[in-house]
Amino acid sequence: MAVCTAALNVIGGGLKKKAKEAPQDFRKMLKKTVVVTRKKQLPPKKEGEIDPKLLELLISAPKKDYERICFDFGVSDFRWLLKRLNQLKKERNDEQAKVVEQLDNVKQIEVKSNGRAEFGFDMSLHDPNSAINLYKDGTMVPYGDDENSKHSLKTSGKKYVFSIKDPQPEDAGFYQVDVEEANVLSTDFRVPAVEFVAKIKDVTASESEDAIFQCVLSTPLKRITWSKQESSLEHGDKYEITVSEDNLIHTLTVKNSNEEDIGAYYAIAGIQSSCASLKVEADLNDKRHKDTQRGNQDGLNKLALEQQAQQQKDDLEAARRAGGDGDGSGDGSGGQTDGDNGDDGGDGTNKNLLTEGDDDENKGNDGDDKEKKQGRAGPLAPDTVADRGAQFICGLSDTVANIAQRTELSCKLSSEATEGRWYKNGKLLTNEDGVTIIKDGACHRLVIDCCKKDDAAVYCFEADGRKSEATLNIQDPPIIDEDALGKFSKAVVIKAGENAEWKMPFSGGAPMTIQWYKDDDELLPALNVKIETSANESKLRLVKCQRTDGGEVKIKIKNEFGTTEAISKLIVLGYPGSPAPPQVVSAFKDCINLAWCPPCDTGGTTIVGYNLEKNKKGTNYWSLVNQQGPITDTKYAVTDVFEGAAYEFRVSAINLSGAGDPSNPCDTVIARDPMKPPGKVRDLKLTSSNYSSFSLAWTKPKEMKGVEDEAQGYYVEIRPIENIEWSRCNANPVTLTSYTVLGLKAMACYWVRAIATNYGGDGEPQGFDTYVIAMPPPVRPKFKDRNMKNFVVVRSGNTVCLNVNFEASPLPHVLWLKDGTPVPRHVTITNSDKGSLMLITTSERSDSGIYTITVKNIVGQESINVEIRVTDDPKPPGPVELDQNIPGTVTLSWMSSPDETRDDRLHYMVSKRDSFRCTWRTVADNLFNNKFTVVNILPGREYYFRVFAKNDMGLSPPSEAPVFGTMKQKGKFQVDRPETKPLDFQSQPSFLVPLKARTAPQGYESHMSCAVWGDPAPRVTWYHNNISLSTNTNYHIRNVCGVCSLLILTVGPKDYGEYKVVIENKLGTADSLMTLIVRE
Repeated sequence: MAVCTAALNVIGGGLKKKAKEAPQDFRKMLKKTVVVTRKKQLPPKKEGEIDPKLLELLISAPKKDYERICFDFGVSDFRWLLKRLNQLKKERNDEQAKVVEQLDNVKQIEVKSNGRAEFGFDMSLHDPNSAINLYKDGTMVPYGDDENSKHSLKTSGKKYVFSIKDPQPEDAGFYQVDVEEANVLSTDFRVPAVEFVAKIKDVTASESEDAIFQCVLSTPLKRITWSKQESSLEHGDKYEITVSEDNLIHTLTVKNSNEEDIGAYYAIAGIQSSCASLKVEADLNDKRHKDTQRGNQDGLNKLALEQQAQQQKDDLEAARRAGGDGDGSGDGSGGQTDGDNGDDGGDGTNKNLLTEGDDDENKGNDGDDKEKKQGRAGPLAPDTVADRGAQFICGLSDTVANIAQRTELSCKLSSEATEGRWYKNGKLLTNEDGVTIIKDGACHRLVIDCCKKDDAAVYCFEADGRKSEATLNIQDPPIIDEDALGKFSKAVVIKAGENAEWKMPFSGGAPMTIQWYKDDDELLPALNVKIETSANESKLRLVKCQRTDGGEVKIKIKNEFGTTEAISKLIVLGYPGSPAPPQVVSAFKDCINLAWCPPCDTGGTTIVGYNLEKNKKGTNYWSLVNQQGPITDTKYAVTDVFEGAAYEFRVSAINLSGAGDPSNPCDTVIARDPMKPPGKVRDLKLTSSNYSSFSLAWTKPKEMKGVEDEAQGYYVEIRPIENIEWSRCNANPVTLTSYTVLGLKAMACYWVRAIATNYGGDGEPQGFDTYVIAMPPPVRPKFKDRNMKNFVVVRSGNTVCLNVNFEASPLPHVLWLKDGTPVPRHVTITNSDKGSLMLITTSERSDSGIYTITVKNIVGQESINVEIRVTDDPKPPGPVELDQNIPGTVTLSWMSSPDETRDDRLHYMVSKRDSFRCTWRTVADNLFNNKFTVVNILPGREYYFRVFAKNDMGLSPPSEAPVFGTMKQKGKFQVDRPETKPLDFQSQPSFLVPLKARTAPQGYESHMSCAVWGDPAPRVTWYHNNISLSTNTNYHIRNVCGVCSLLILTVGPKDYGEYKVVIENKLGTADSLMTLIVRE
């Protein structure tokens, strides 16, 4: 034996706090949690109204789940909700269509065998980046793509699956999935407080035998989930899922088990699950196996009864504690009591269920209590549960049946030996009451072969003091007699213009709603629609039907119990439609062969033949070709033709109603022997081209008798240089020797050829030796704006827009430079095939410079310079100082403007004003220095000076100079007056400005004037066509300071003519003439 020892010393660790350190505020260290709520919250439930959650669930759920979901919300009849639900579904689909392309296979939440709660759907989105949000009770729930997350989303192609890991009761809630703001799924996750009292056990069954899995729950549930591995099982031909009447025992029966059924099966209740396996063997001891199954069934029934009793005891104990001593009254389930106490089981004191008092004897008898518990299906004997009697494995269910149909009510007991009795509204039933009572082992059935209204009642089956009730409701839906339905289903065939009539007898409960439809459109009474309806028959009559009235006719009969429909067909016969134009198969000098296709519209009946007509070109007369009778085939050889004549043909179809409208004429055909194809076209050339088209011209080919006949038309074909197949530009041959090809791609290369054609076929193609480029003829770049400015001034902050138009082919490369370098990024350049635009949205002084645009292509290049100056109003110069060094002059000097350093084109201007003049006069401009000398300064006057800064935008505010002045020495003033001689200013009258000819539009005013001179002032007289106008008030005549004028307010035709002004004074006379032309 070896021993080793060691010593362990424990010392304090960590950092020591400072003595005066303030305690930390952990509230500041907490992170703020942001709770994101759903924008479209559900409105709260109002008393007396449907829970909004119910509608949301029904919108997302399949129709087969409607009944289950409504039952969970306490709604027994949901048919009245369907109309509103359909409207909400339509609105939801419109909302989803904005973001979702397709949505289907929506699955509600369900706990799977792997312990996860899953729900999902198949969806394809318009935008794969659309946000997908998950909400629980209106609050956003974060999720990840890792299965270890509490909430996760797994996507595979179009499949989206949300899952909740290890679901707990707190995970219960109303979950919604939104894409952007459109809801795509709503599901309600409920976690009932339930456990397995008895779990399912492994089953070994022989082949073709039913395998049964059963479990017992602690709390009644109407439905649990059964699954095999990961697939949910549904009630059907293969699987039978049943629940006991007390909803505690749940059974899964696998019918006709075989090797494919081997595997693990799961029973899932809430978030609890139980698993067992199924083995299928070829030979088992059937007797021993059945005994084992029967023993298991009895044990499960006993467990279920004990669970019922325990739960009932717990409920009563809770009620007694809540209400003090209490009266022990039941919950009204007296319908399932024993035979002796069935009348007062709902309001008695329940002494048979629990003993009274809390004495020591009862407290000590825990073992006896277990024997005194009873289930909800009915009370047990007061002293023991050893013999509980027959129990209901499956009770009666409410049934709905139609009048005259067979129906049955059935239930199943736990014992095959127990007899029972059937009651109708409390009255005992026997086979003599028109019903059939059948006992098949533990199954009891009540059969009614032909239901009547009187059979609607509450039926009860009672056995061993226990009973089960169900309600039978009798419905009377609309019924149509089979013979009447057969007659109605036959198609109604009439001719156009005739009336169609249908009659339909029916029976059923009132009130009835009768609706007639034609091609799914409801028919309402109108001029051509007559509807007559009585209590058991309805008639429809369509008046004067036309071909377009044919189609499906349907009657829909409905009442509160159901709907039935019958469908018929209306066929309206009429004249056939027009066939397609006949086709020329071949042409000879004595025969023309034609063929055609039958018309699409046969008029509702068989086509019996055709009429063929011909028209000789140049006439308006159509003659019938088939004089002996209709043509039964769709081809015909016309022999009544003249050689060299041109003909057109048309055809019309004939049915039982007669001949229809003729077709359009066929192409003109000439009666002559087949022609030889023409030769090649000559002198093919390209006449013009641009970026999307080019034009061709050619000369018609030569005609050679017997070898190459005359060309009757031409085809043009092109082939892109990268393709190997030719495409024909014109579907029909053109007769001109020119053609323009459209729809080309700019700068693309094409091979081009022209082909001559005639009735004999196409000639050989003629093309170019080289390919053709889709572009205009080569043009050297040149600028089109002759008056384009080469200097542009822009105020700082404004937009600079420079548009340069040019012409160049092919499309040139455009380059903009500023002062020899590429333009800055904020300058926008937009190029087109006809010009280029330079744009500066918000200009700055730094944008000033010389901008150069260079346009270059394969032919050459051209450039142009434009100087752009970005500036602003200049700031005024500094204070102005005056200095007089030389008499008669004054020198002005001033401080520079602040803008002088930023604007090399800024200069100064000087203006002056003296005391004798009130106007300012510029004495100097374009001064680039700060000094100027003003001359001619006179003494005795005061002078005022202003200095302006000036640039390309204009003048600055002035800088004022001090007032400048010099004193003048006064001397003696003497005036020598010369001798004056009298002057004679009299003169003959004359015209300084004569009249001028005028043209005036009619309806407008006209003004004519002249200037006269004379001393004394001459007398002025106006004449129109030698008639004085002095007294005519239609003319306005004035004479102001020698200017004579005549105004015509509204010119008319009468004002046309010669106008004359005569001036005269005592020294003579003068006149002036002019002609007024009136224009309409």
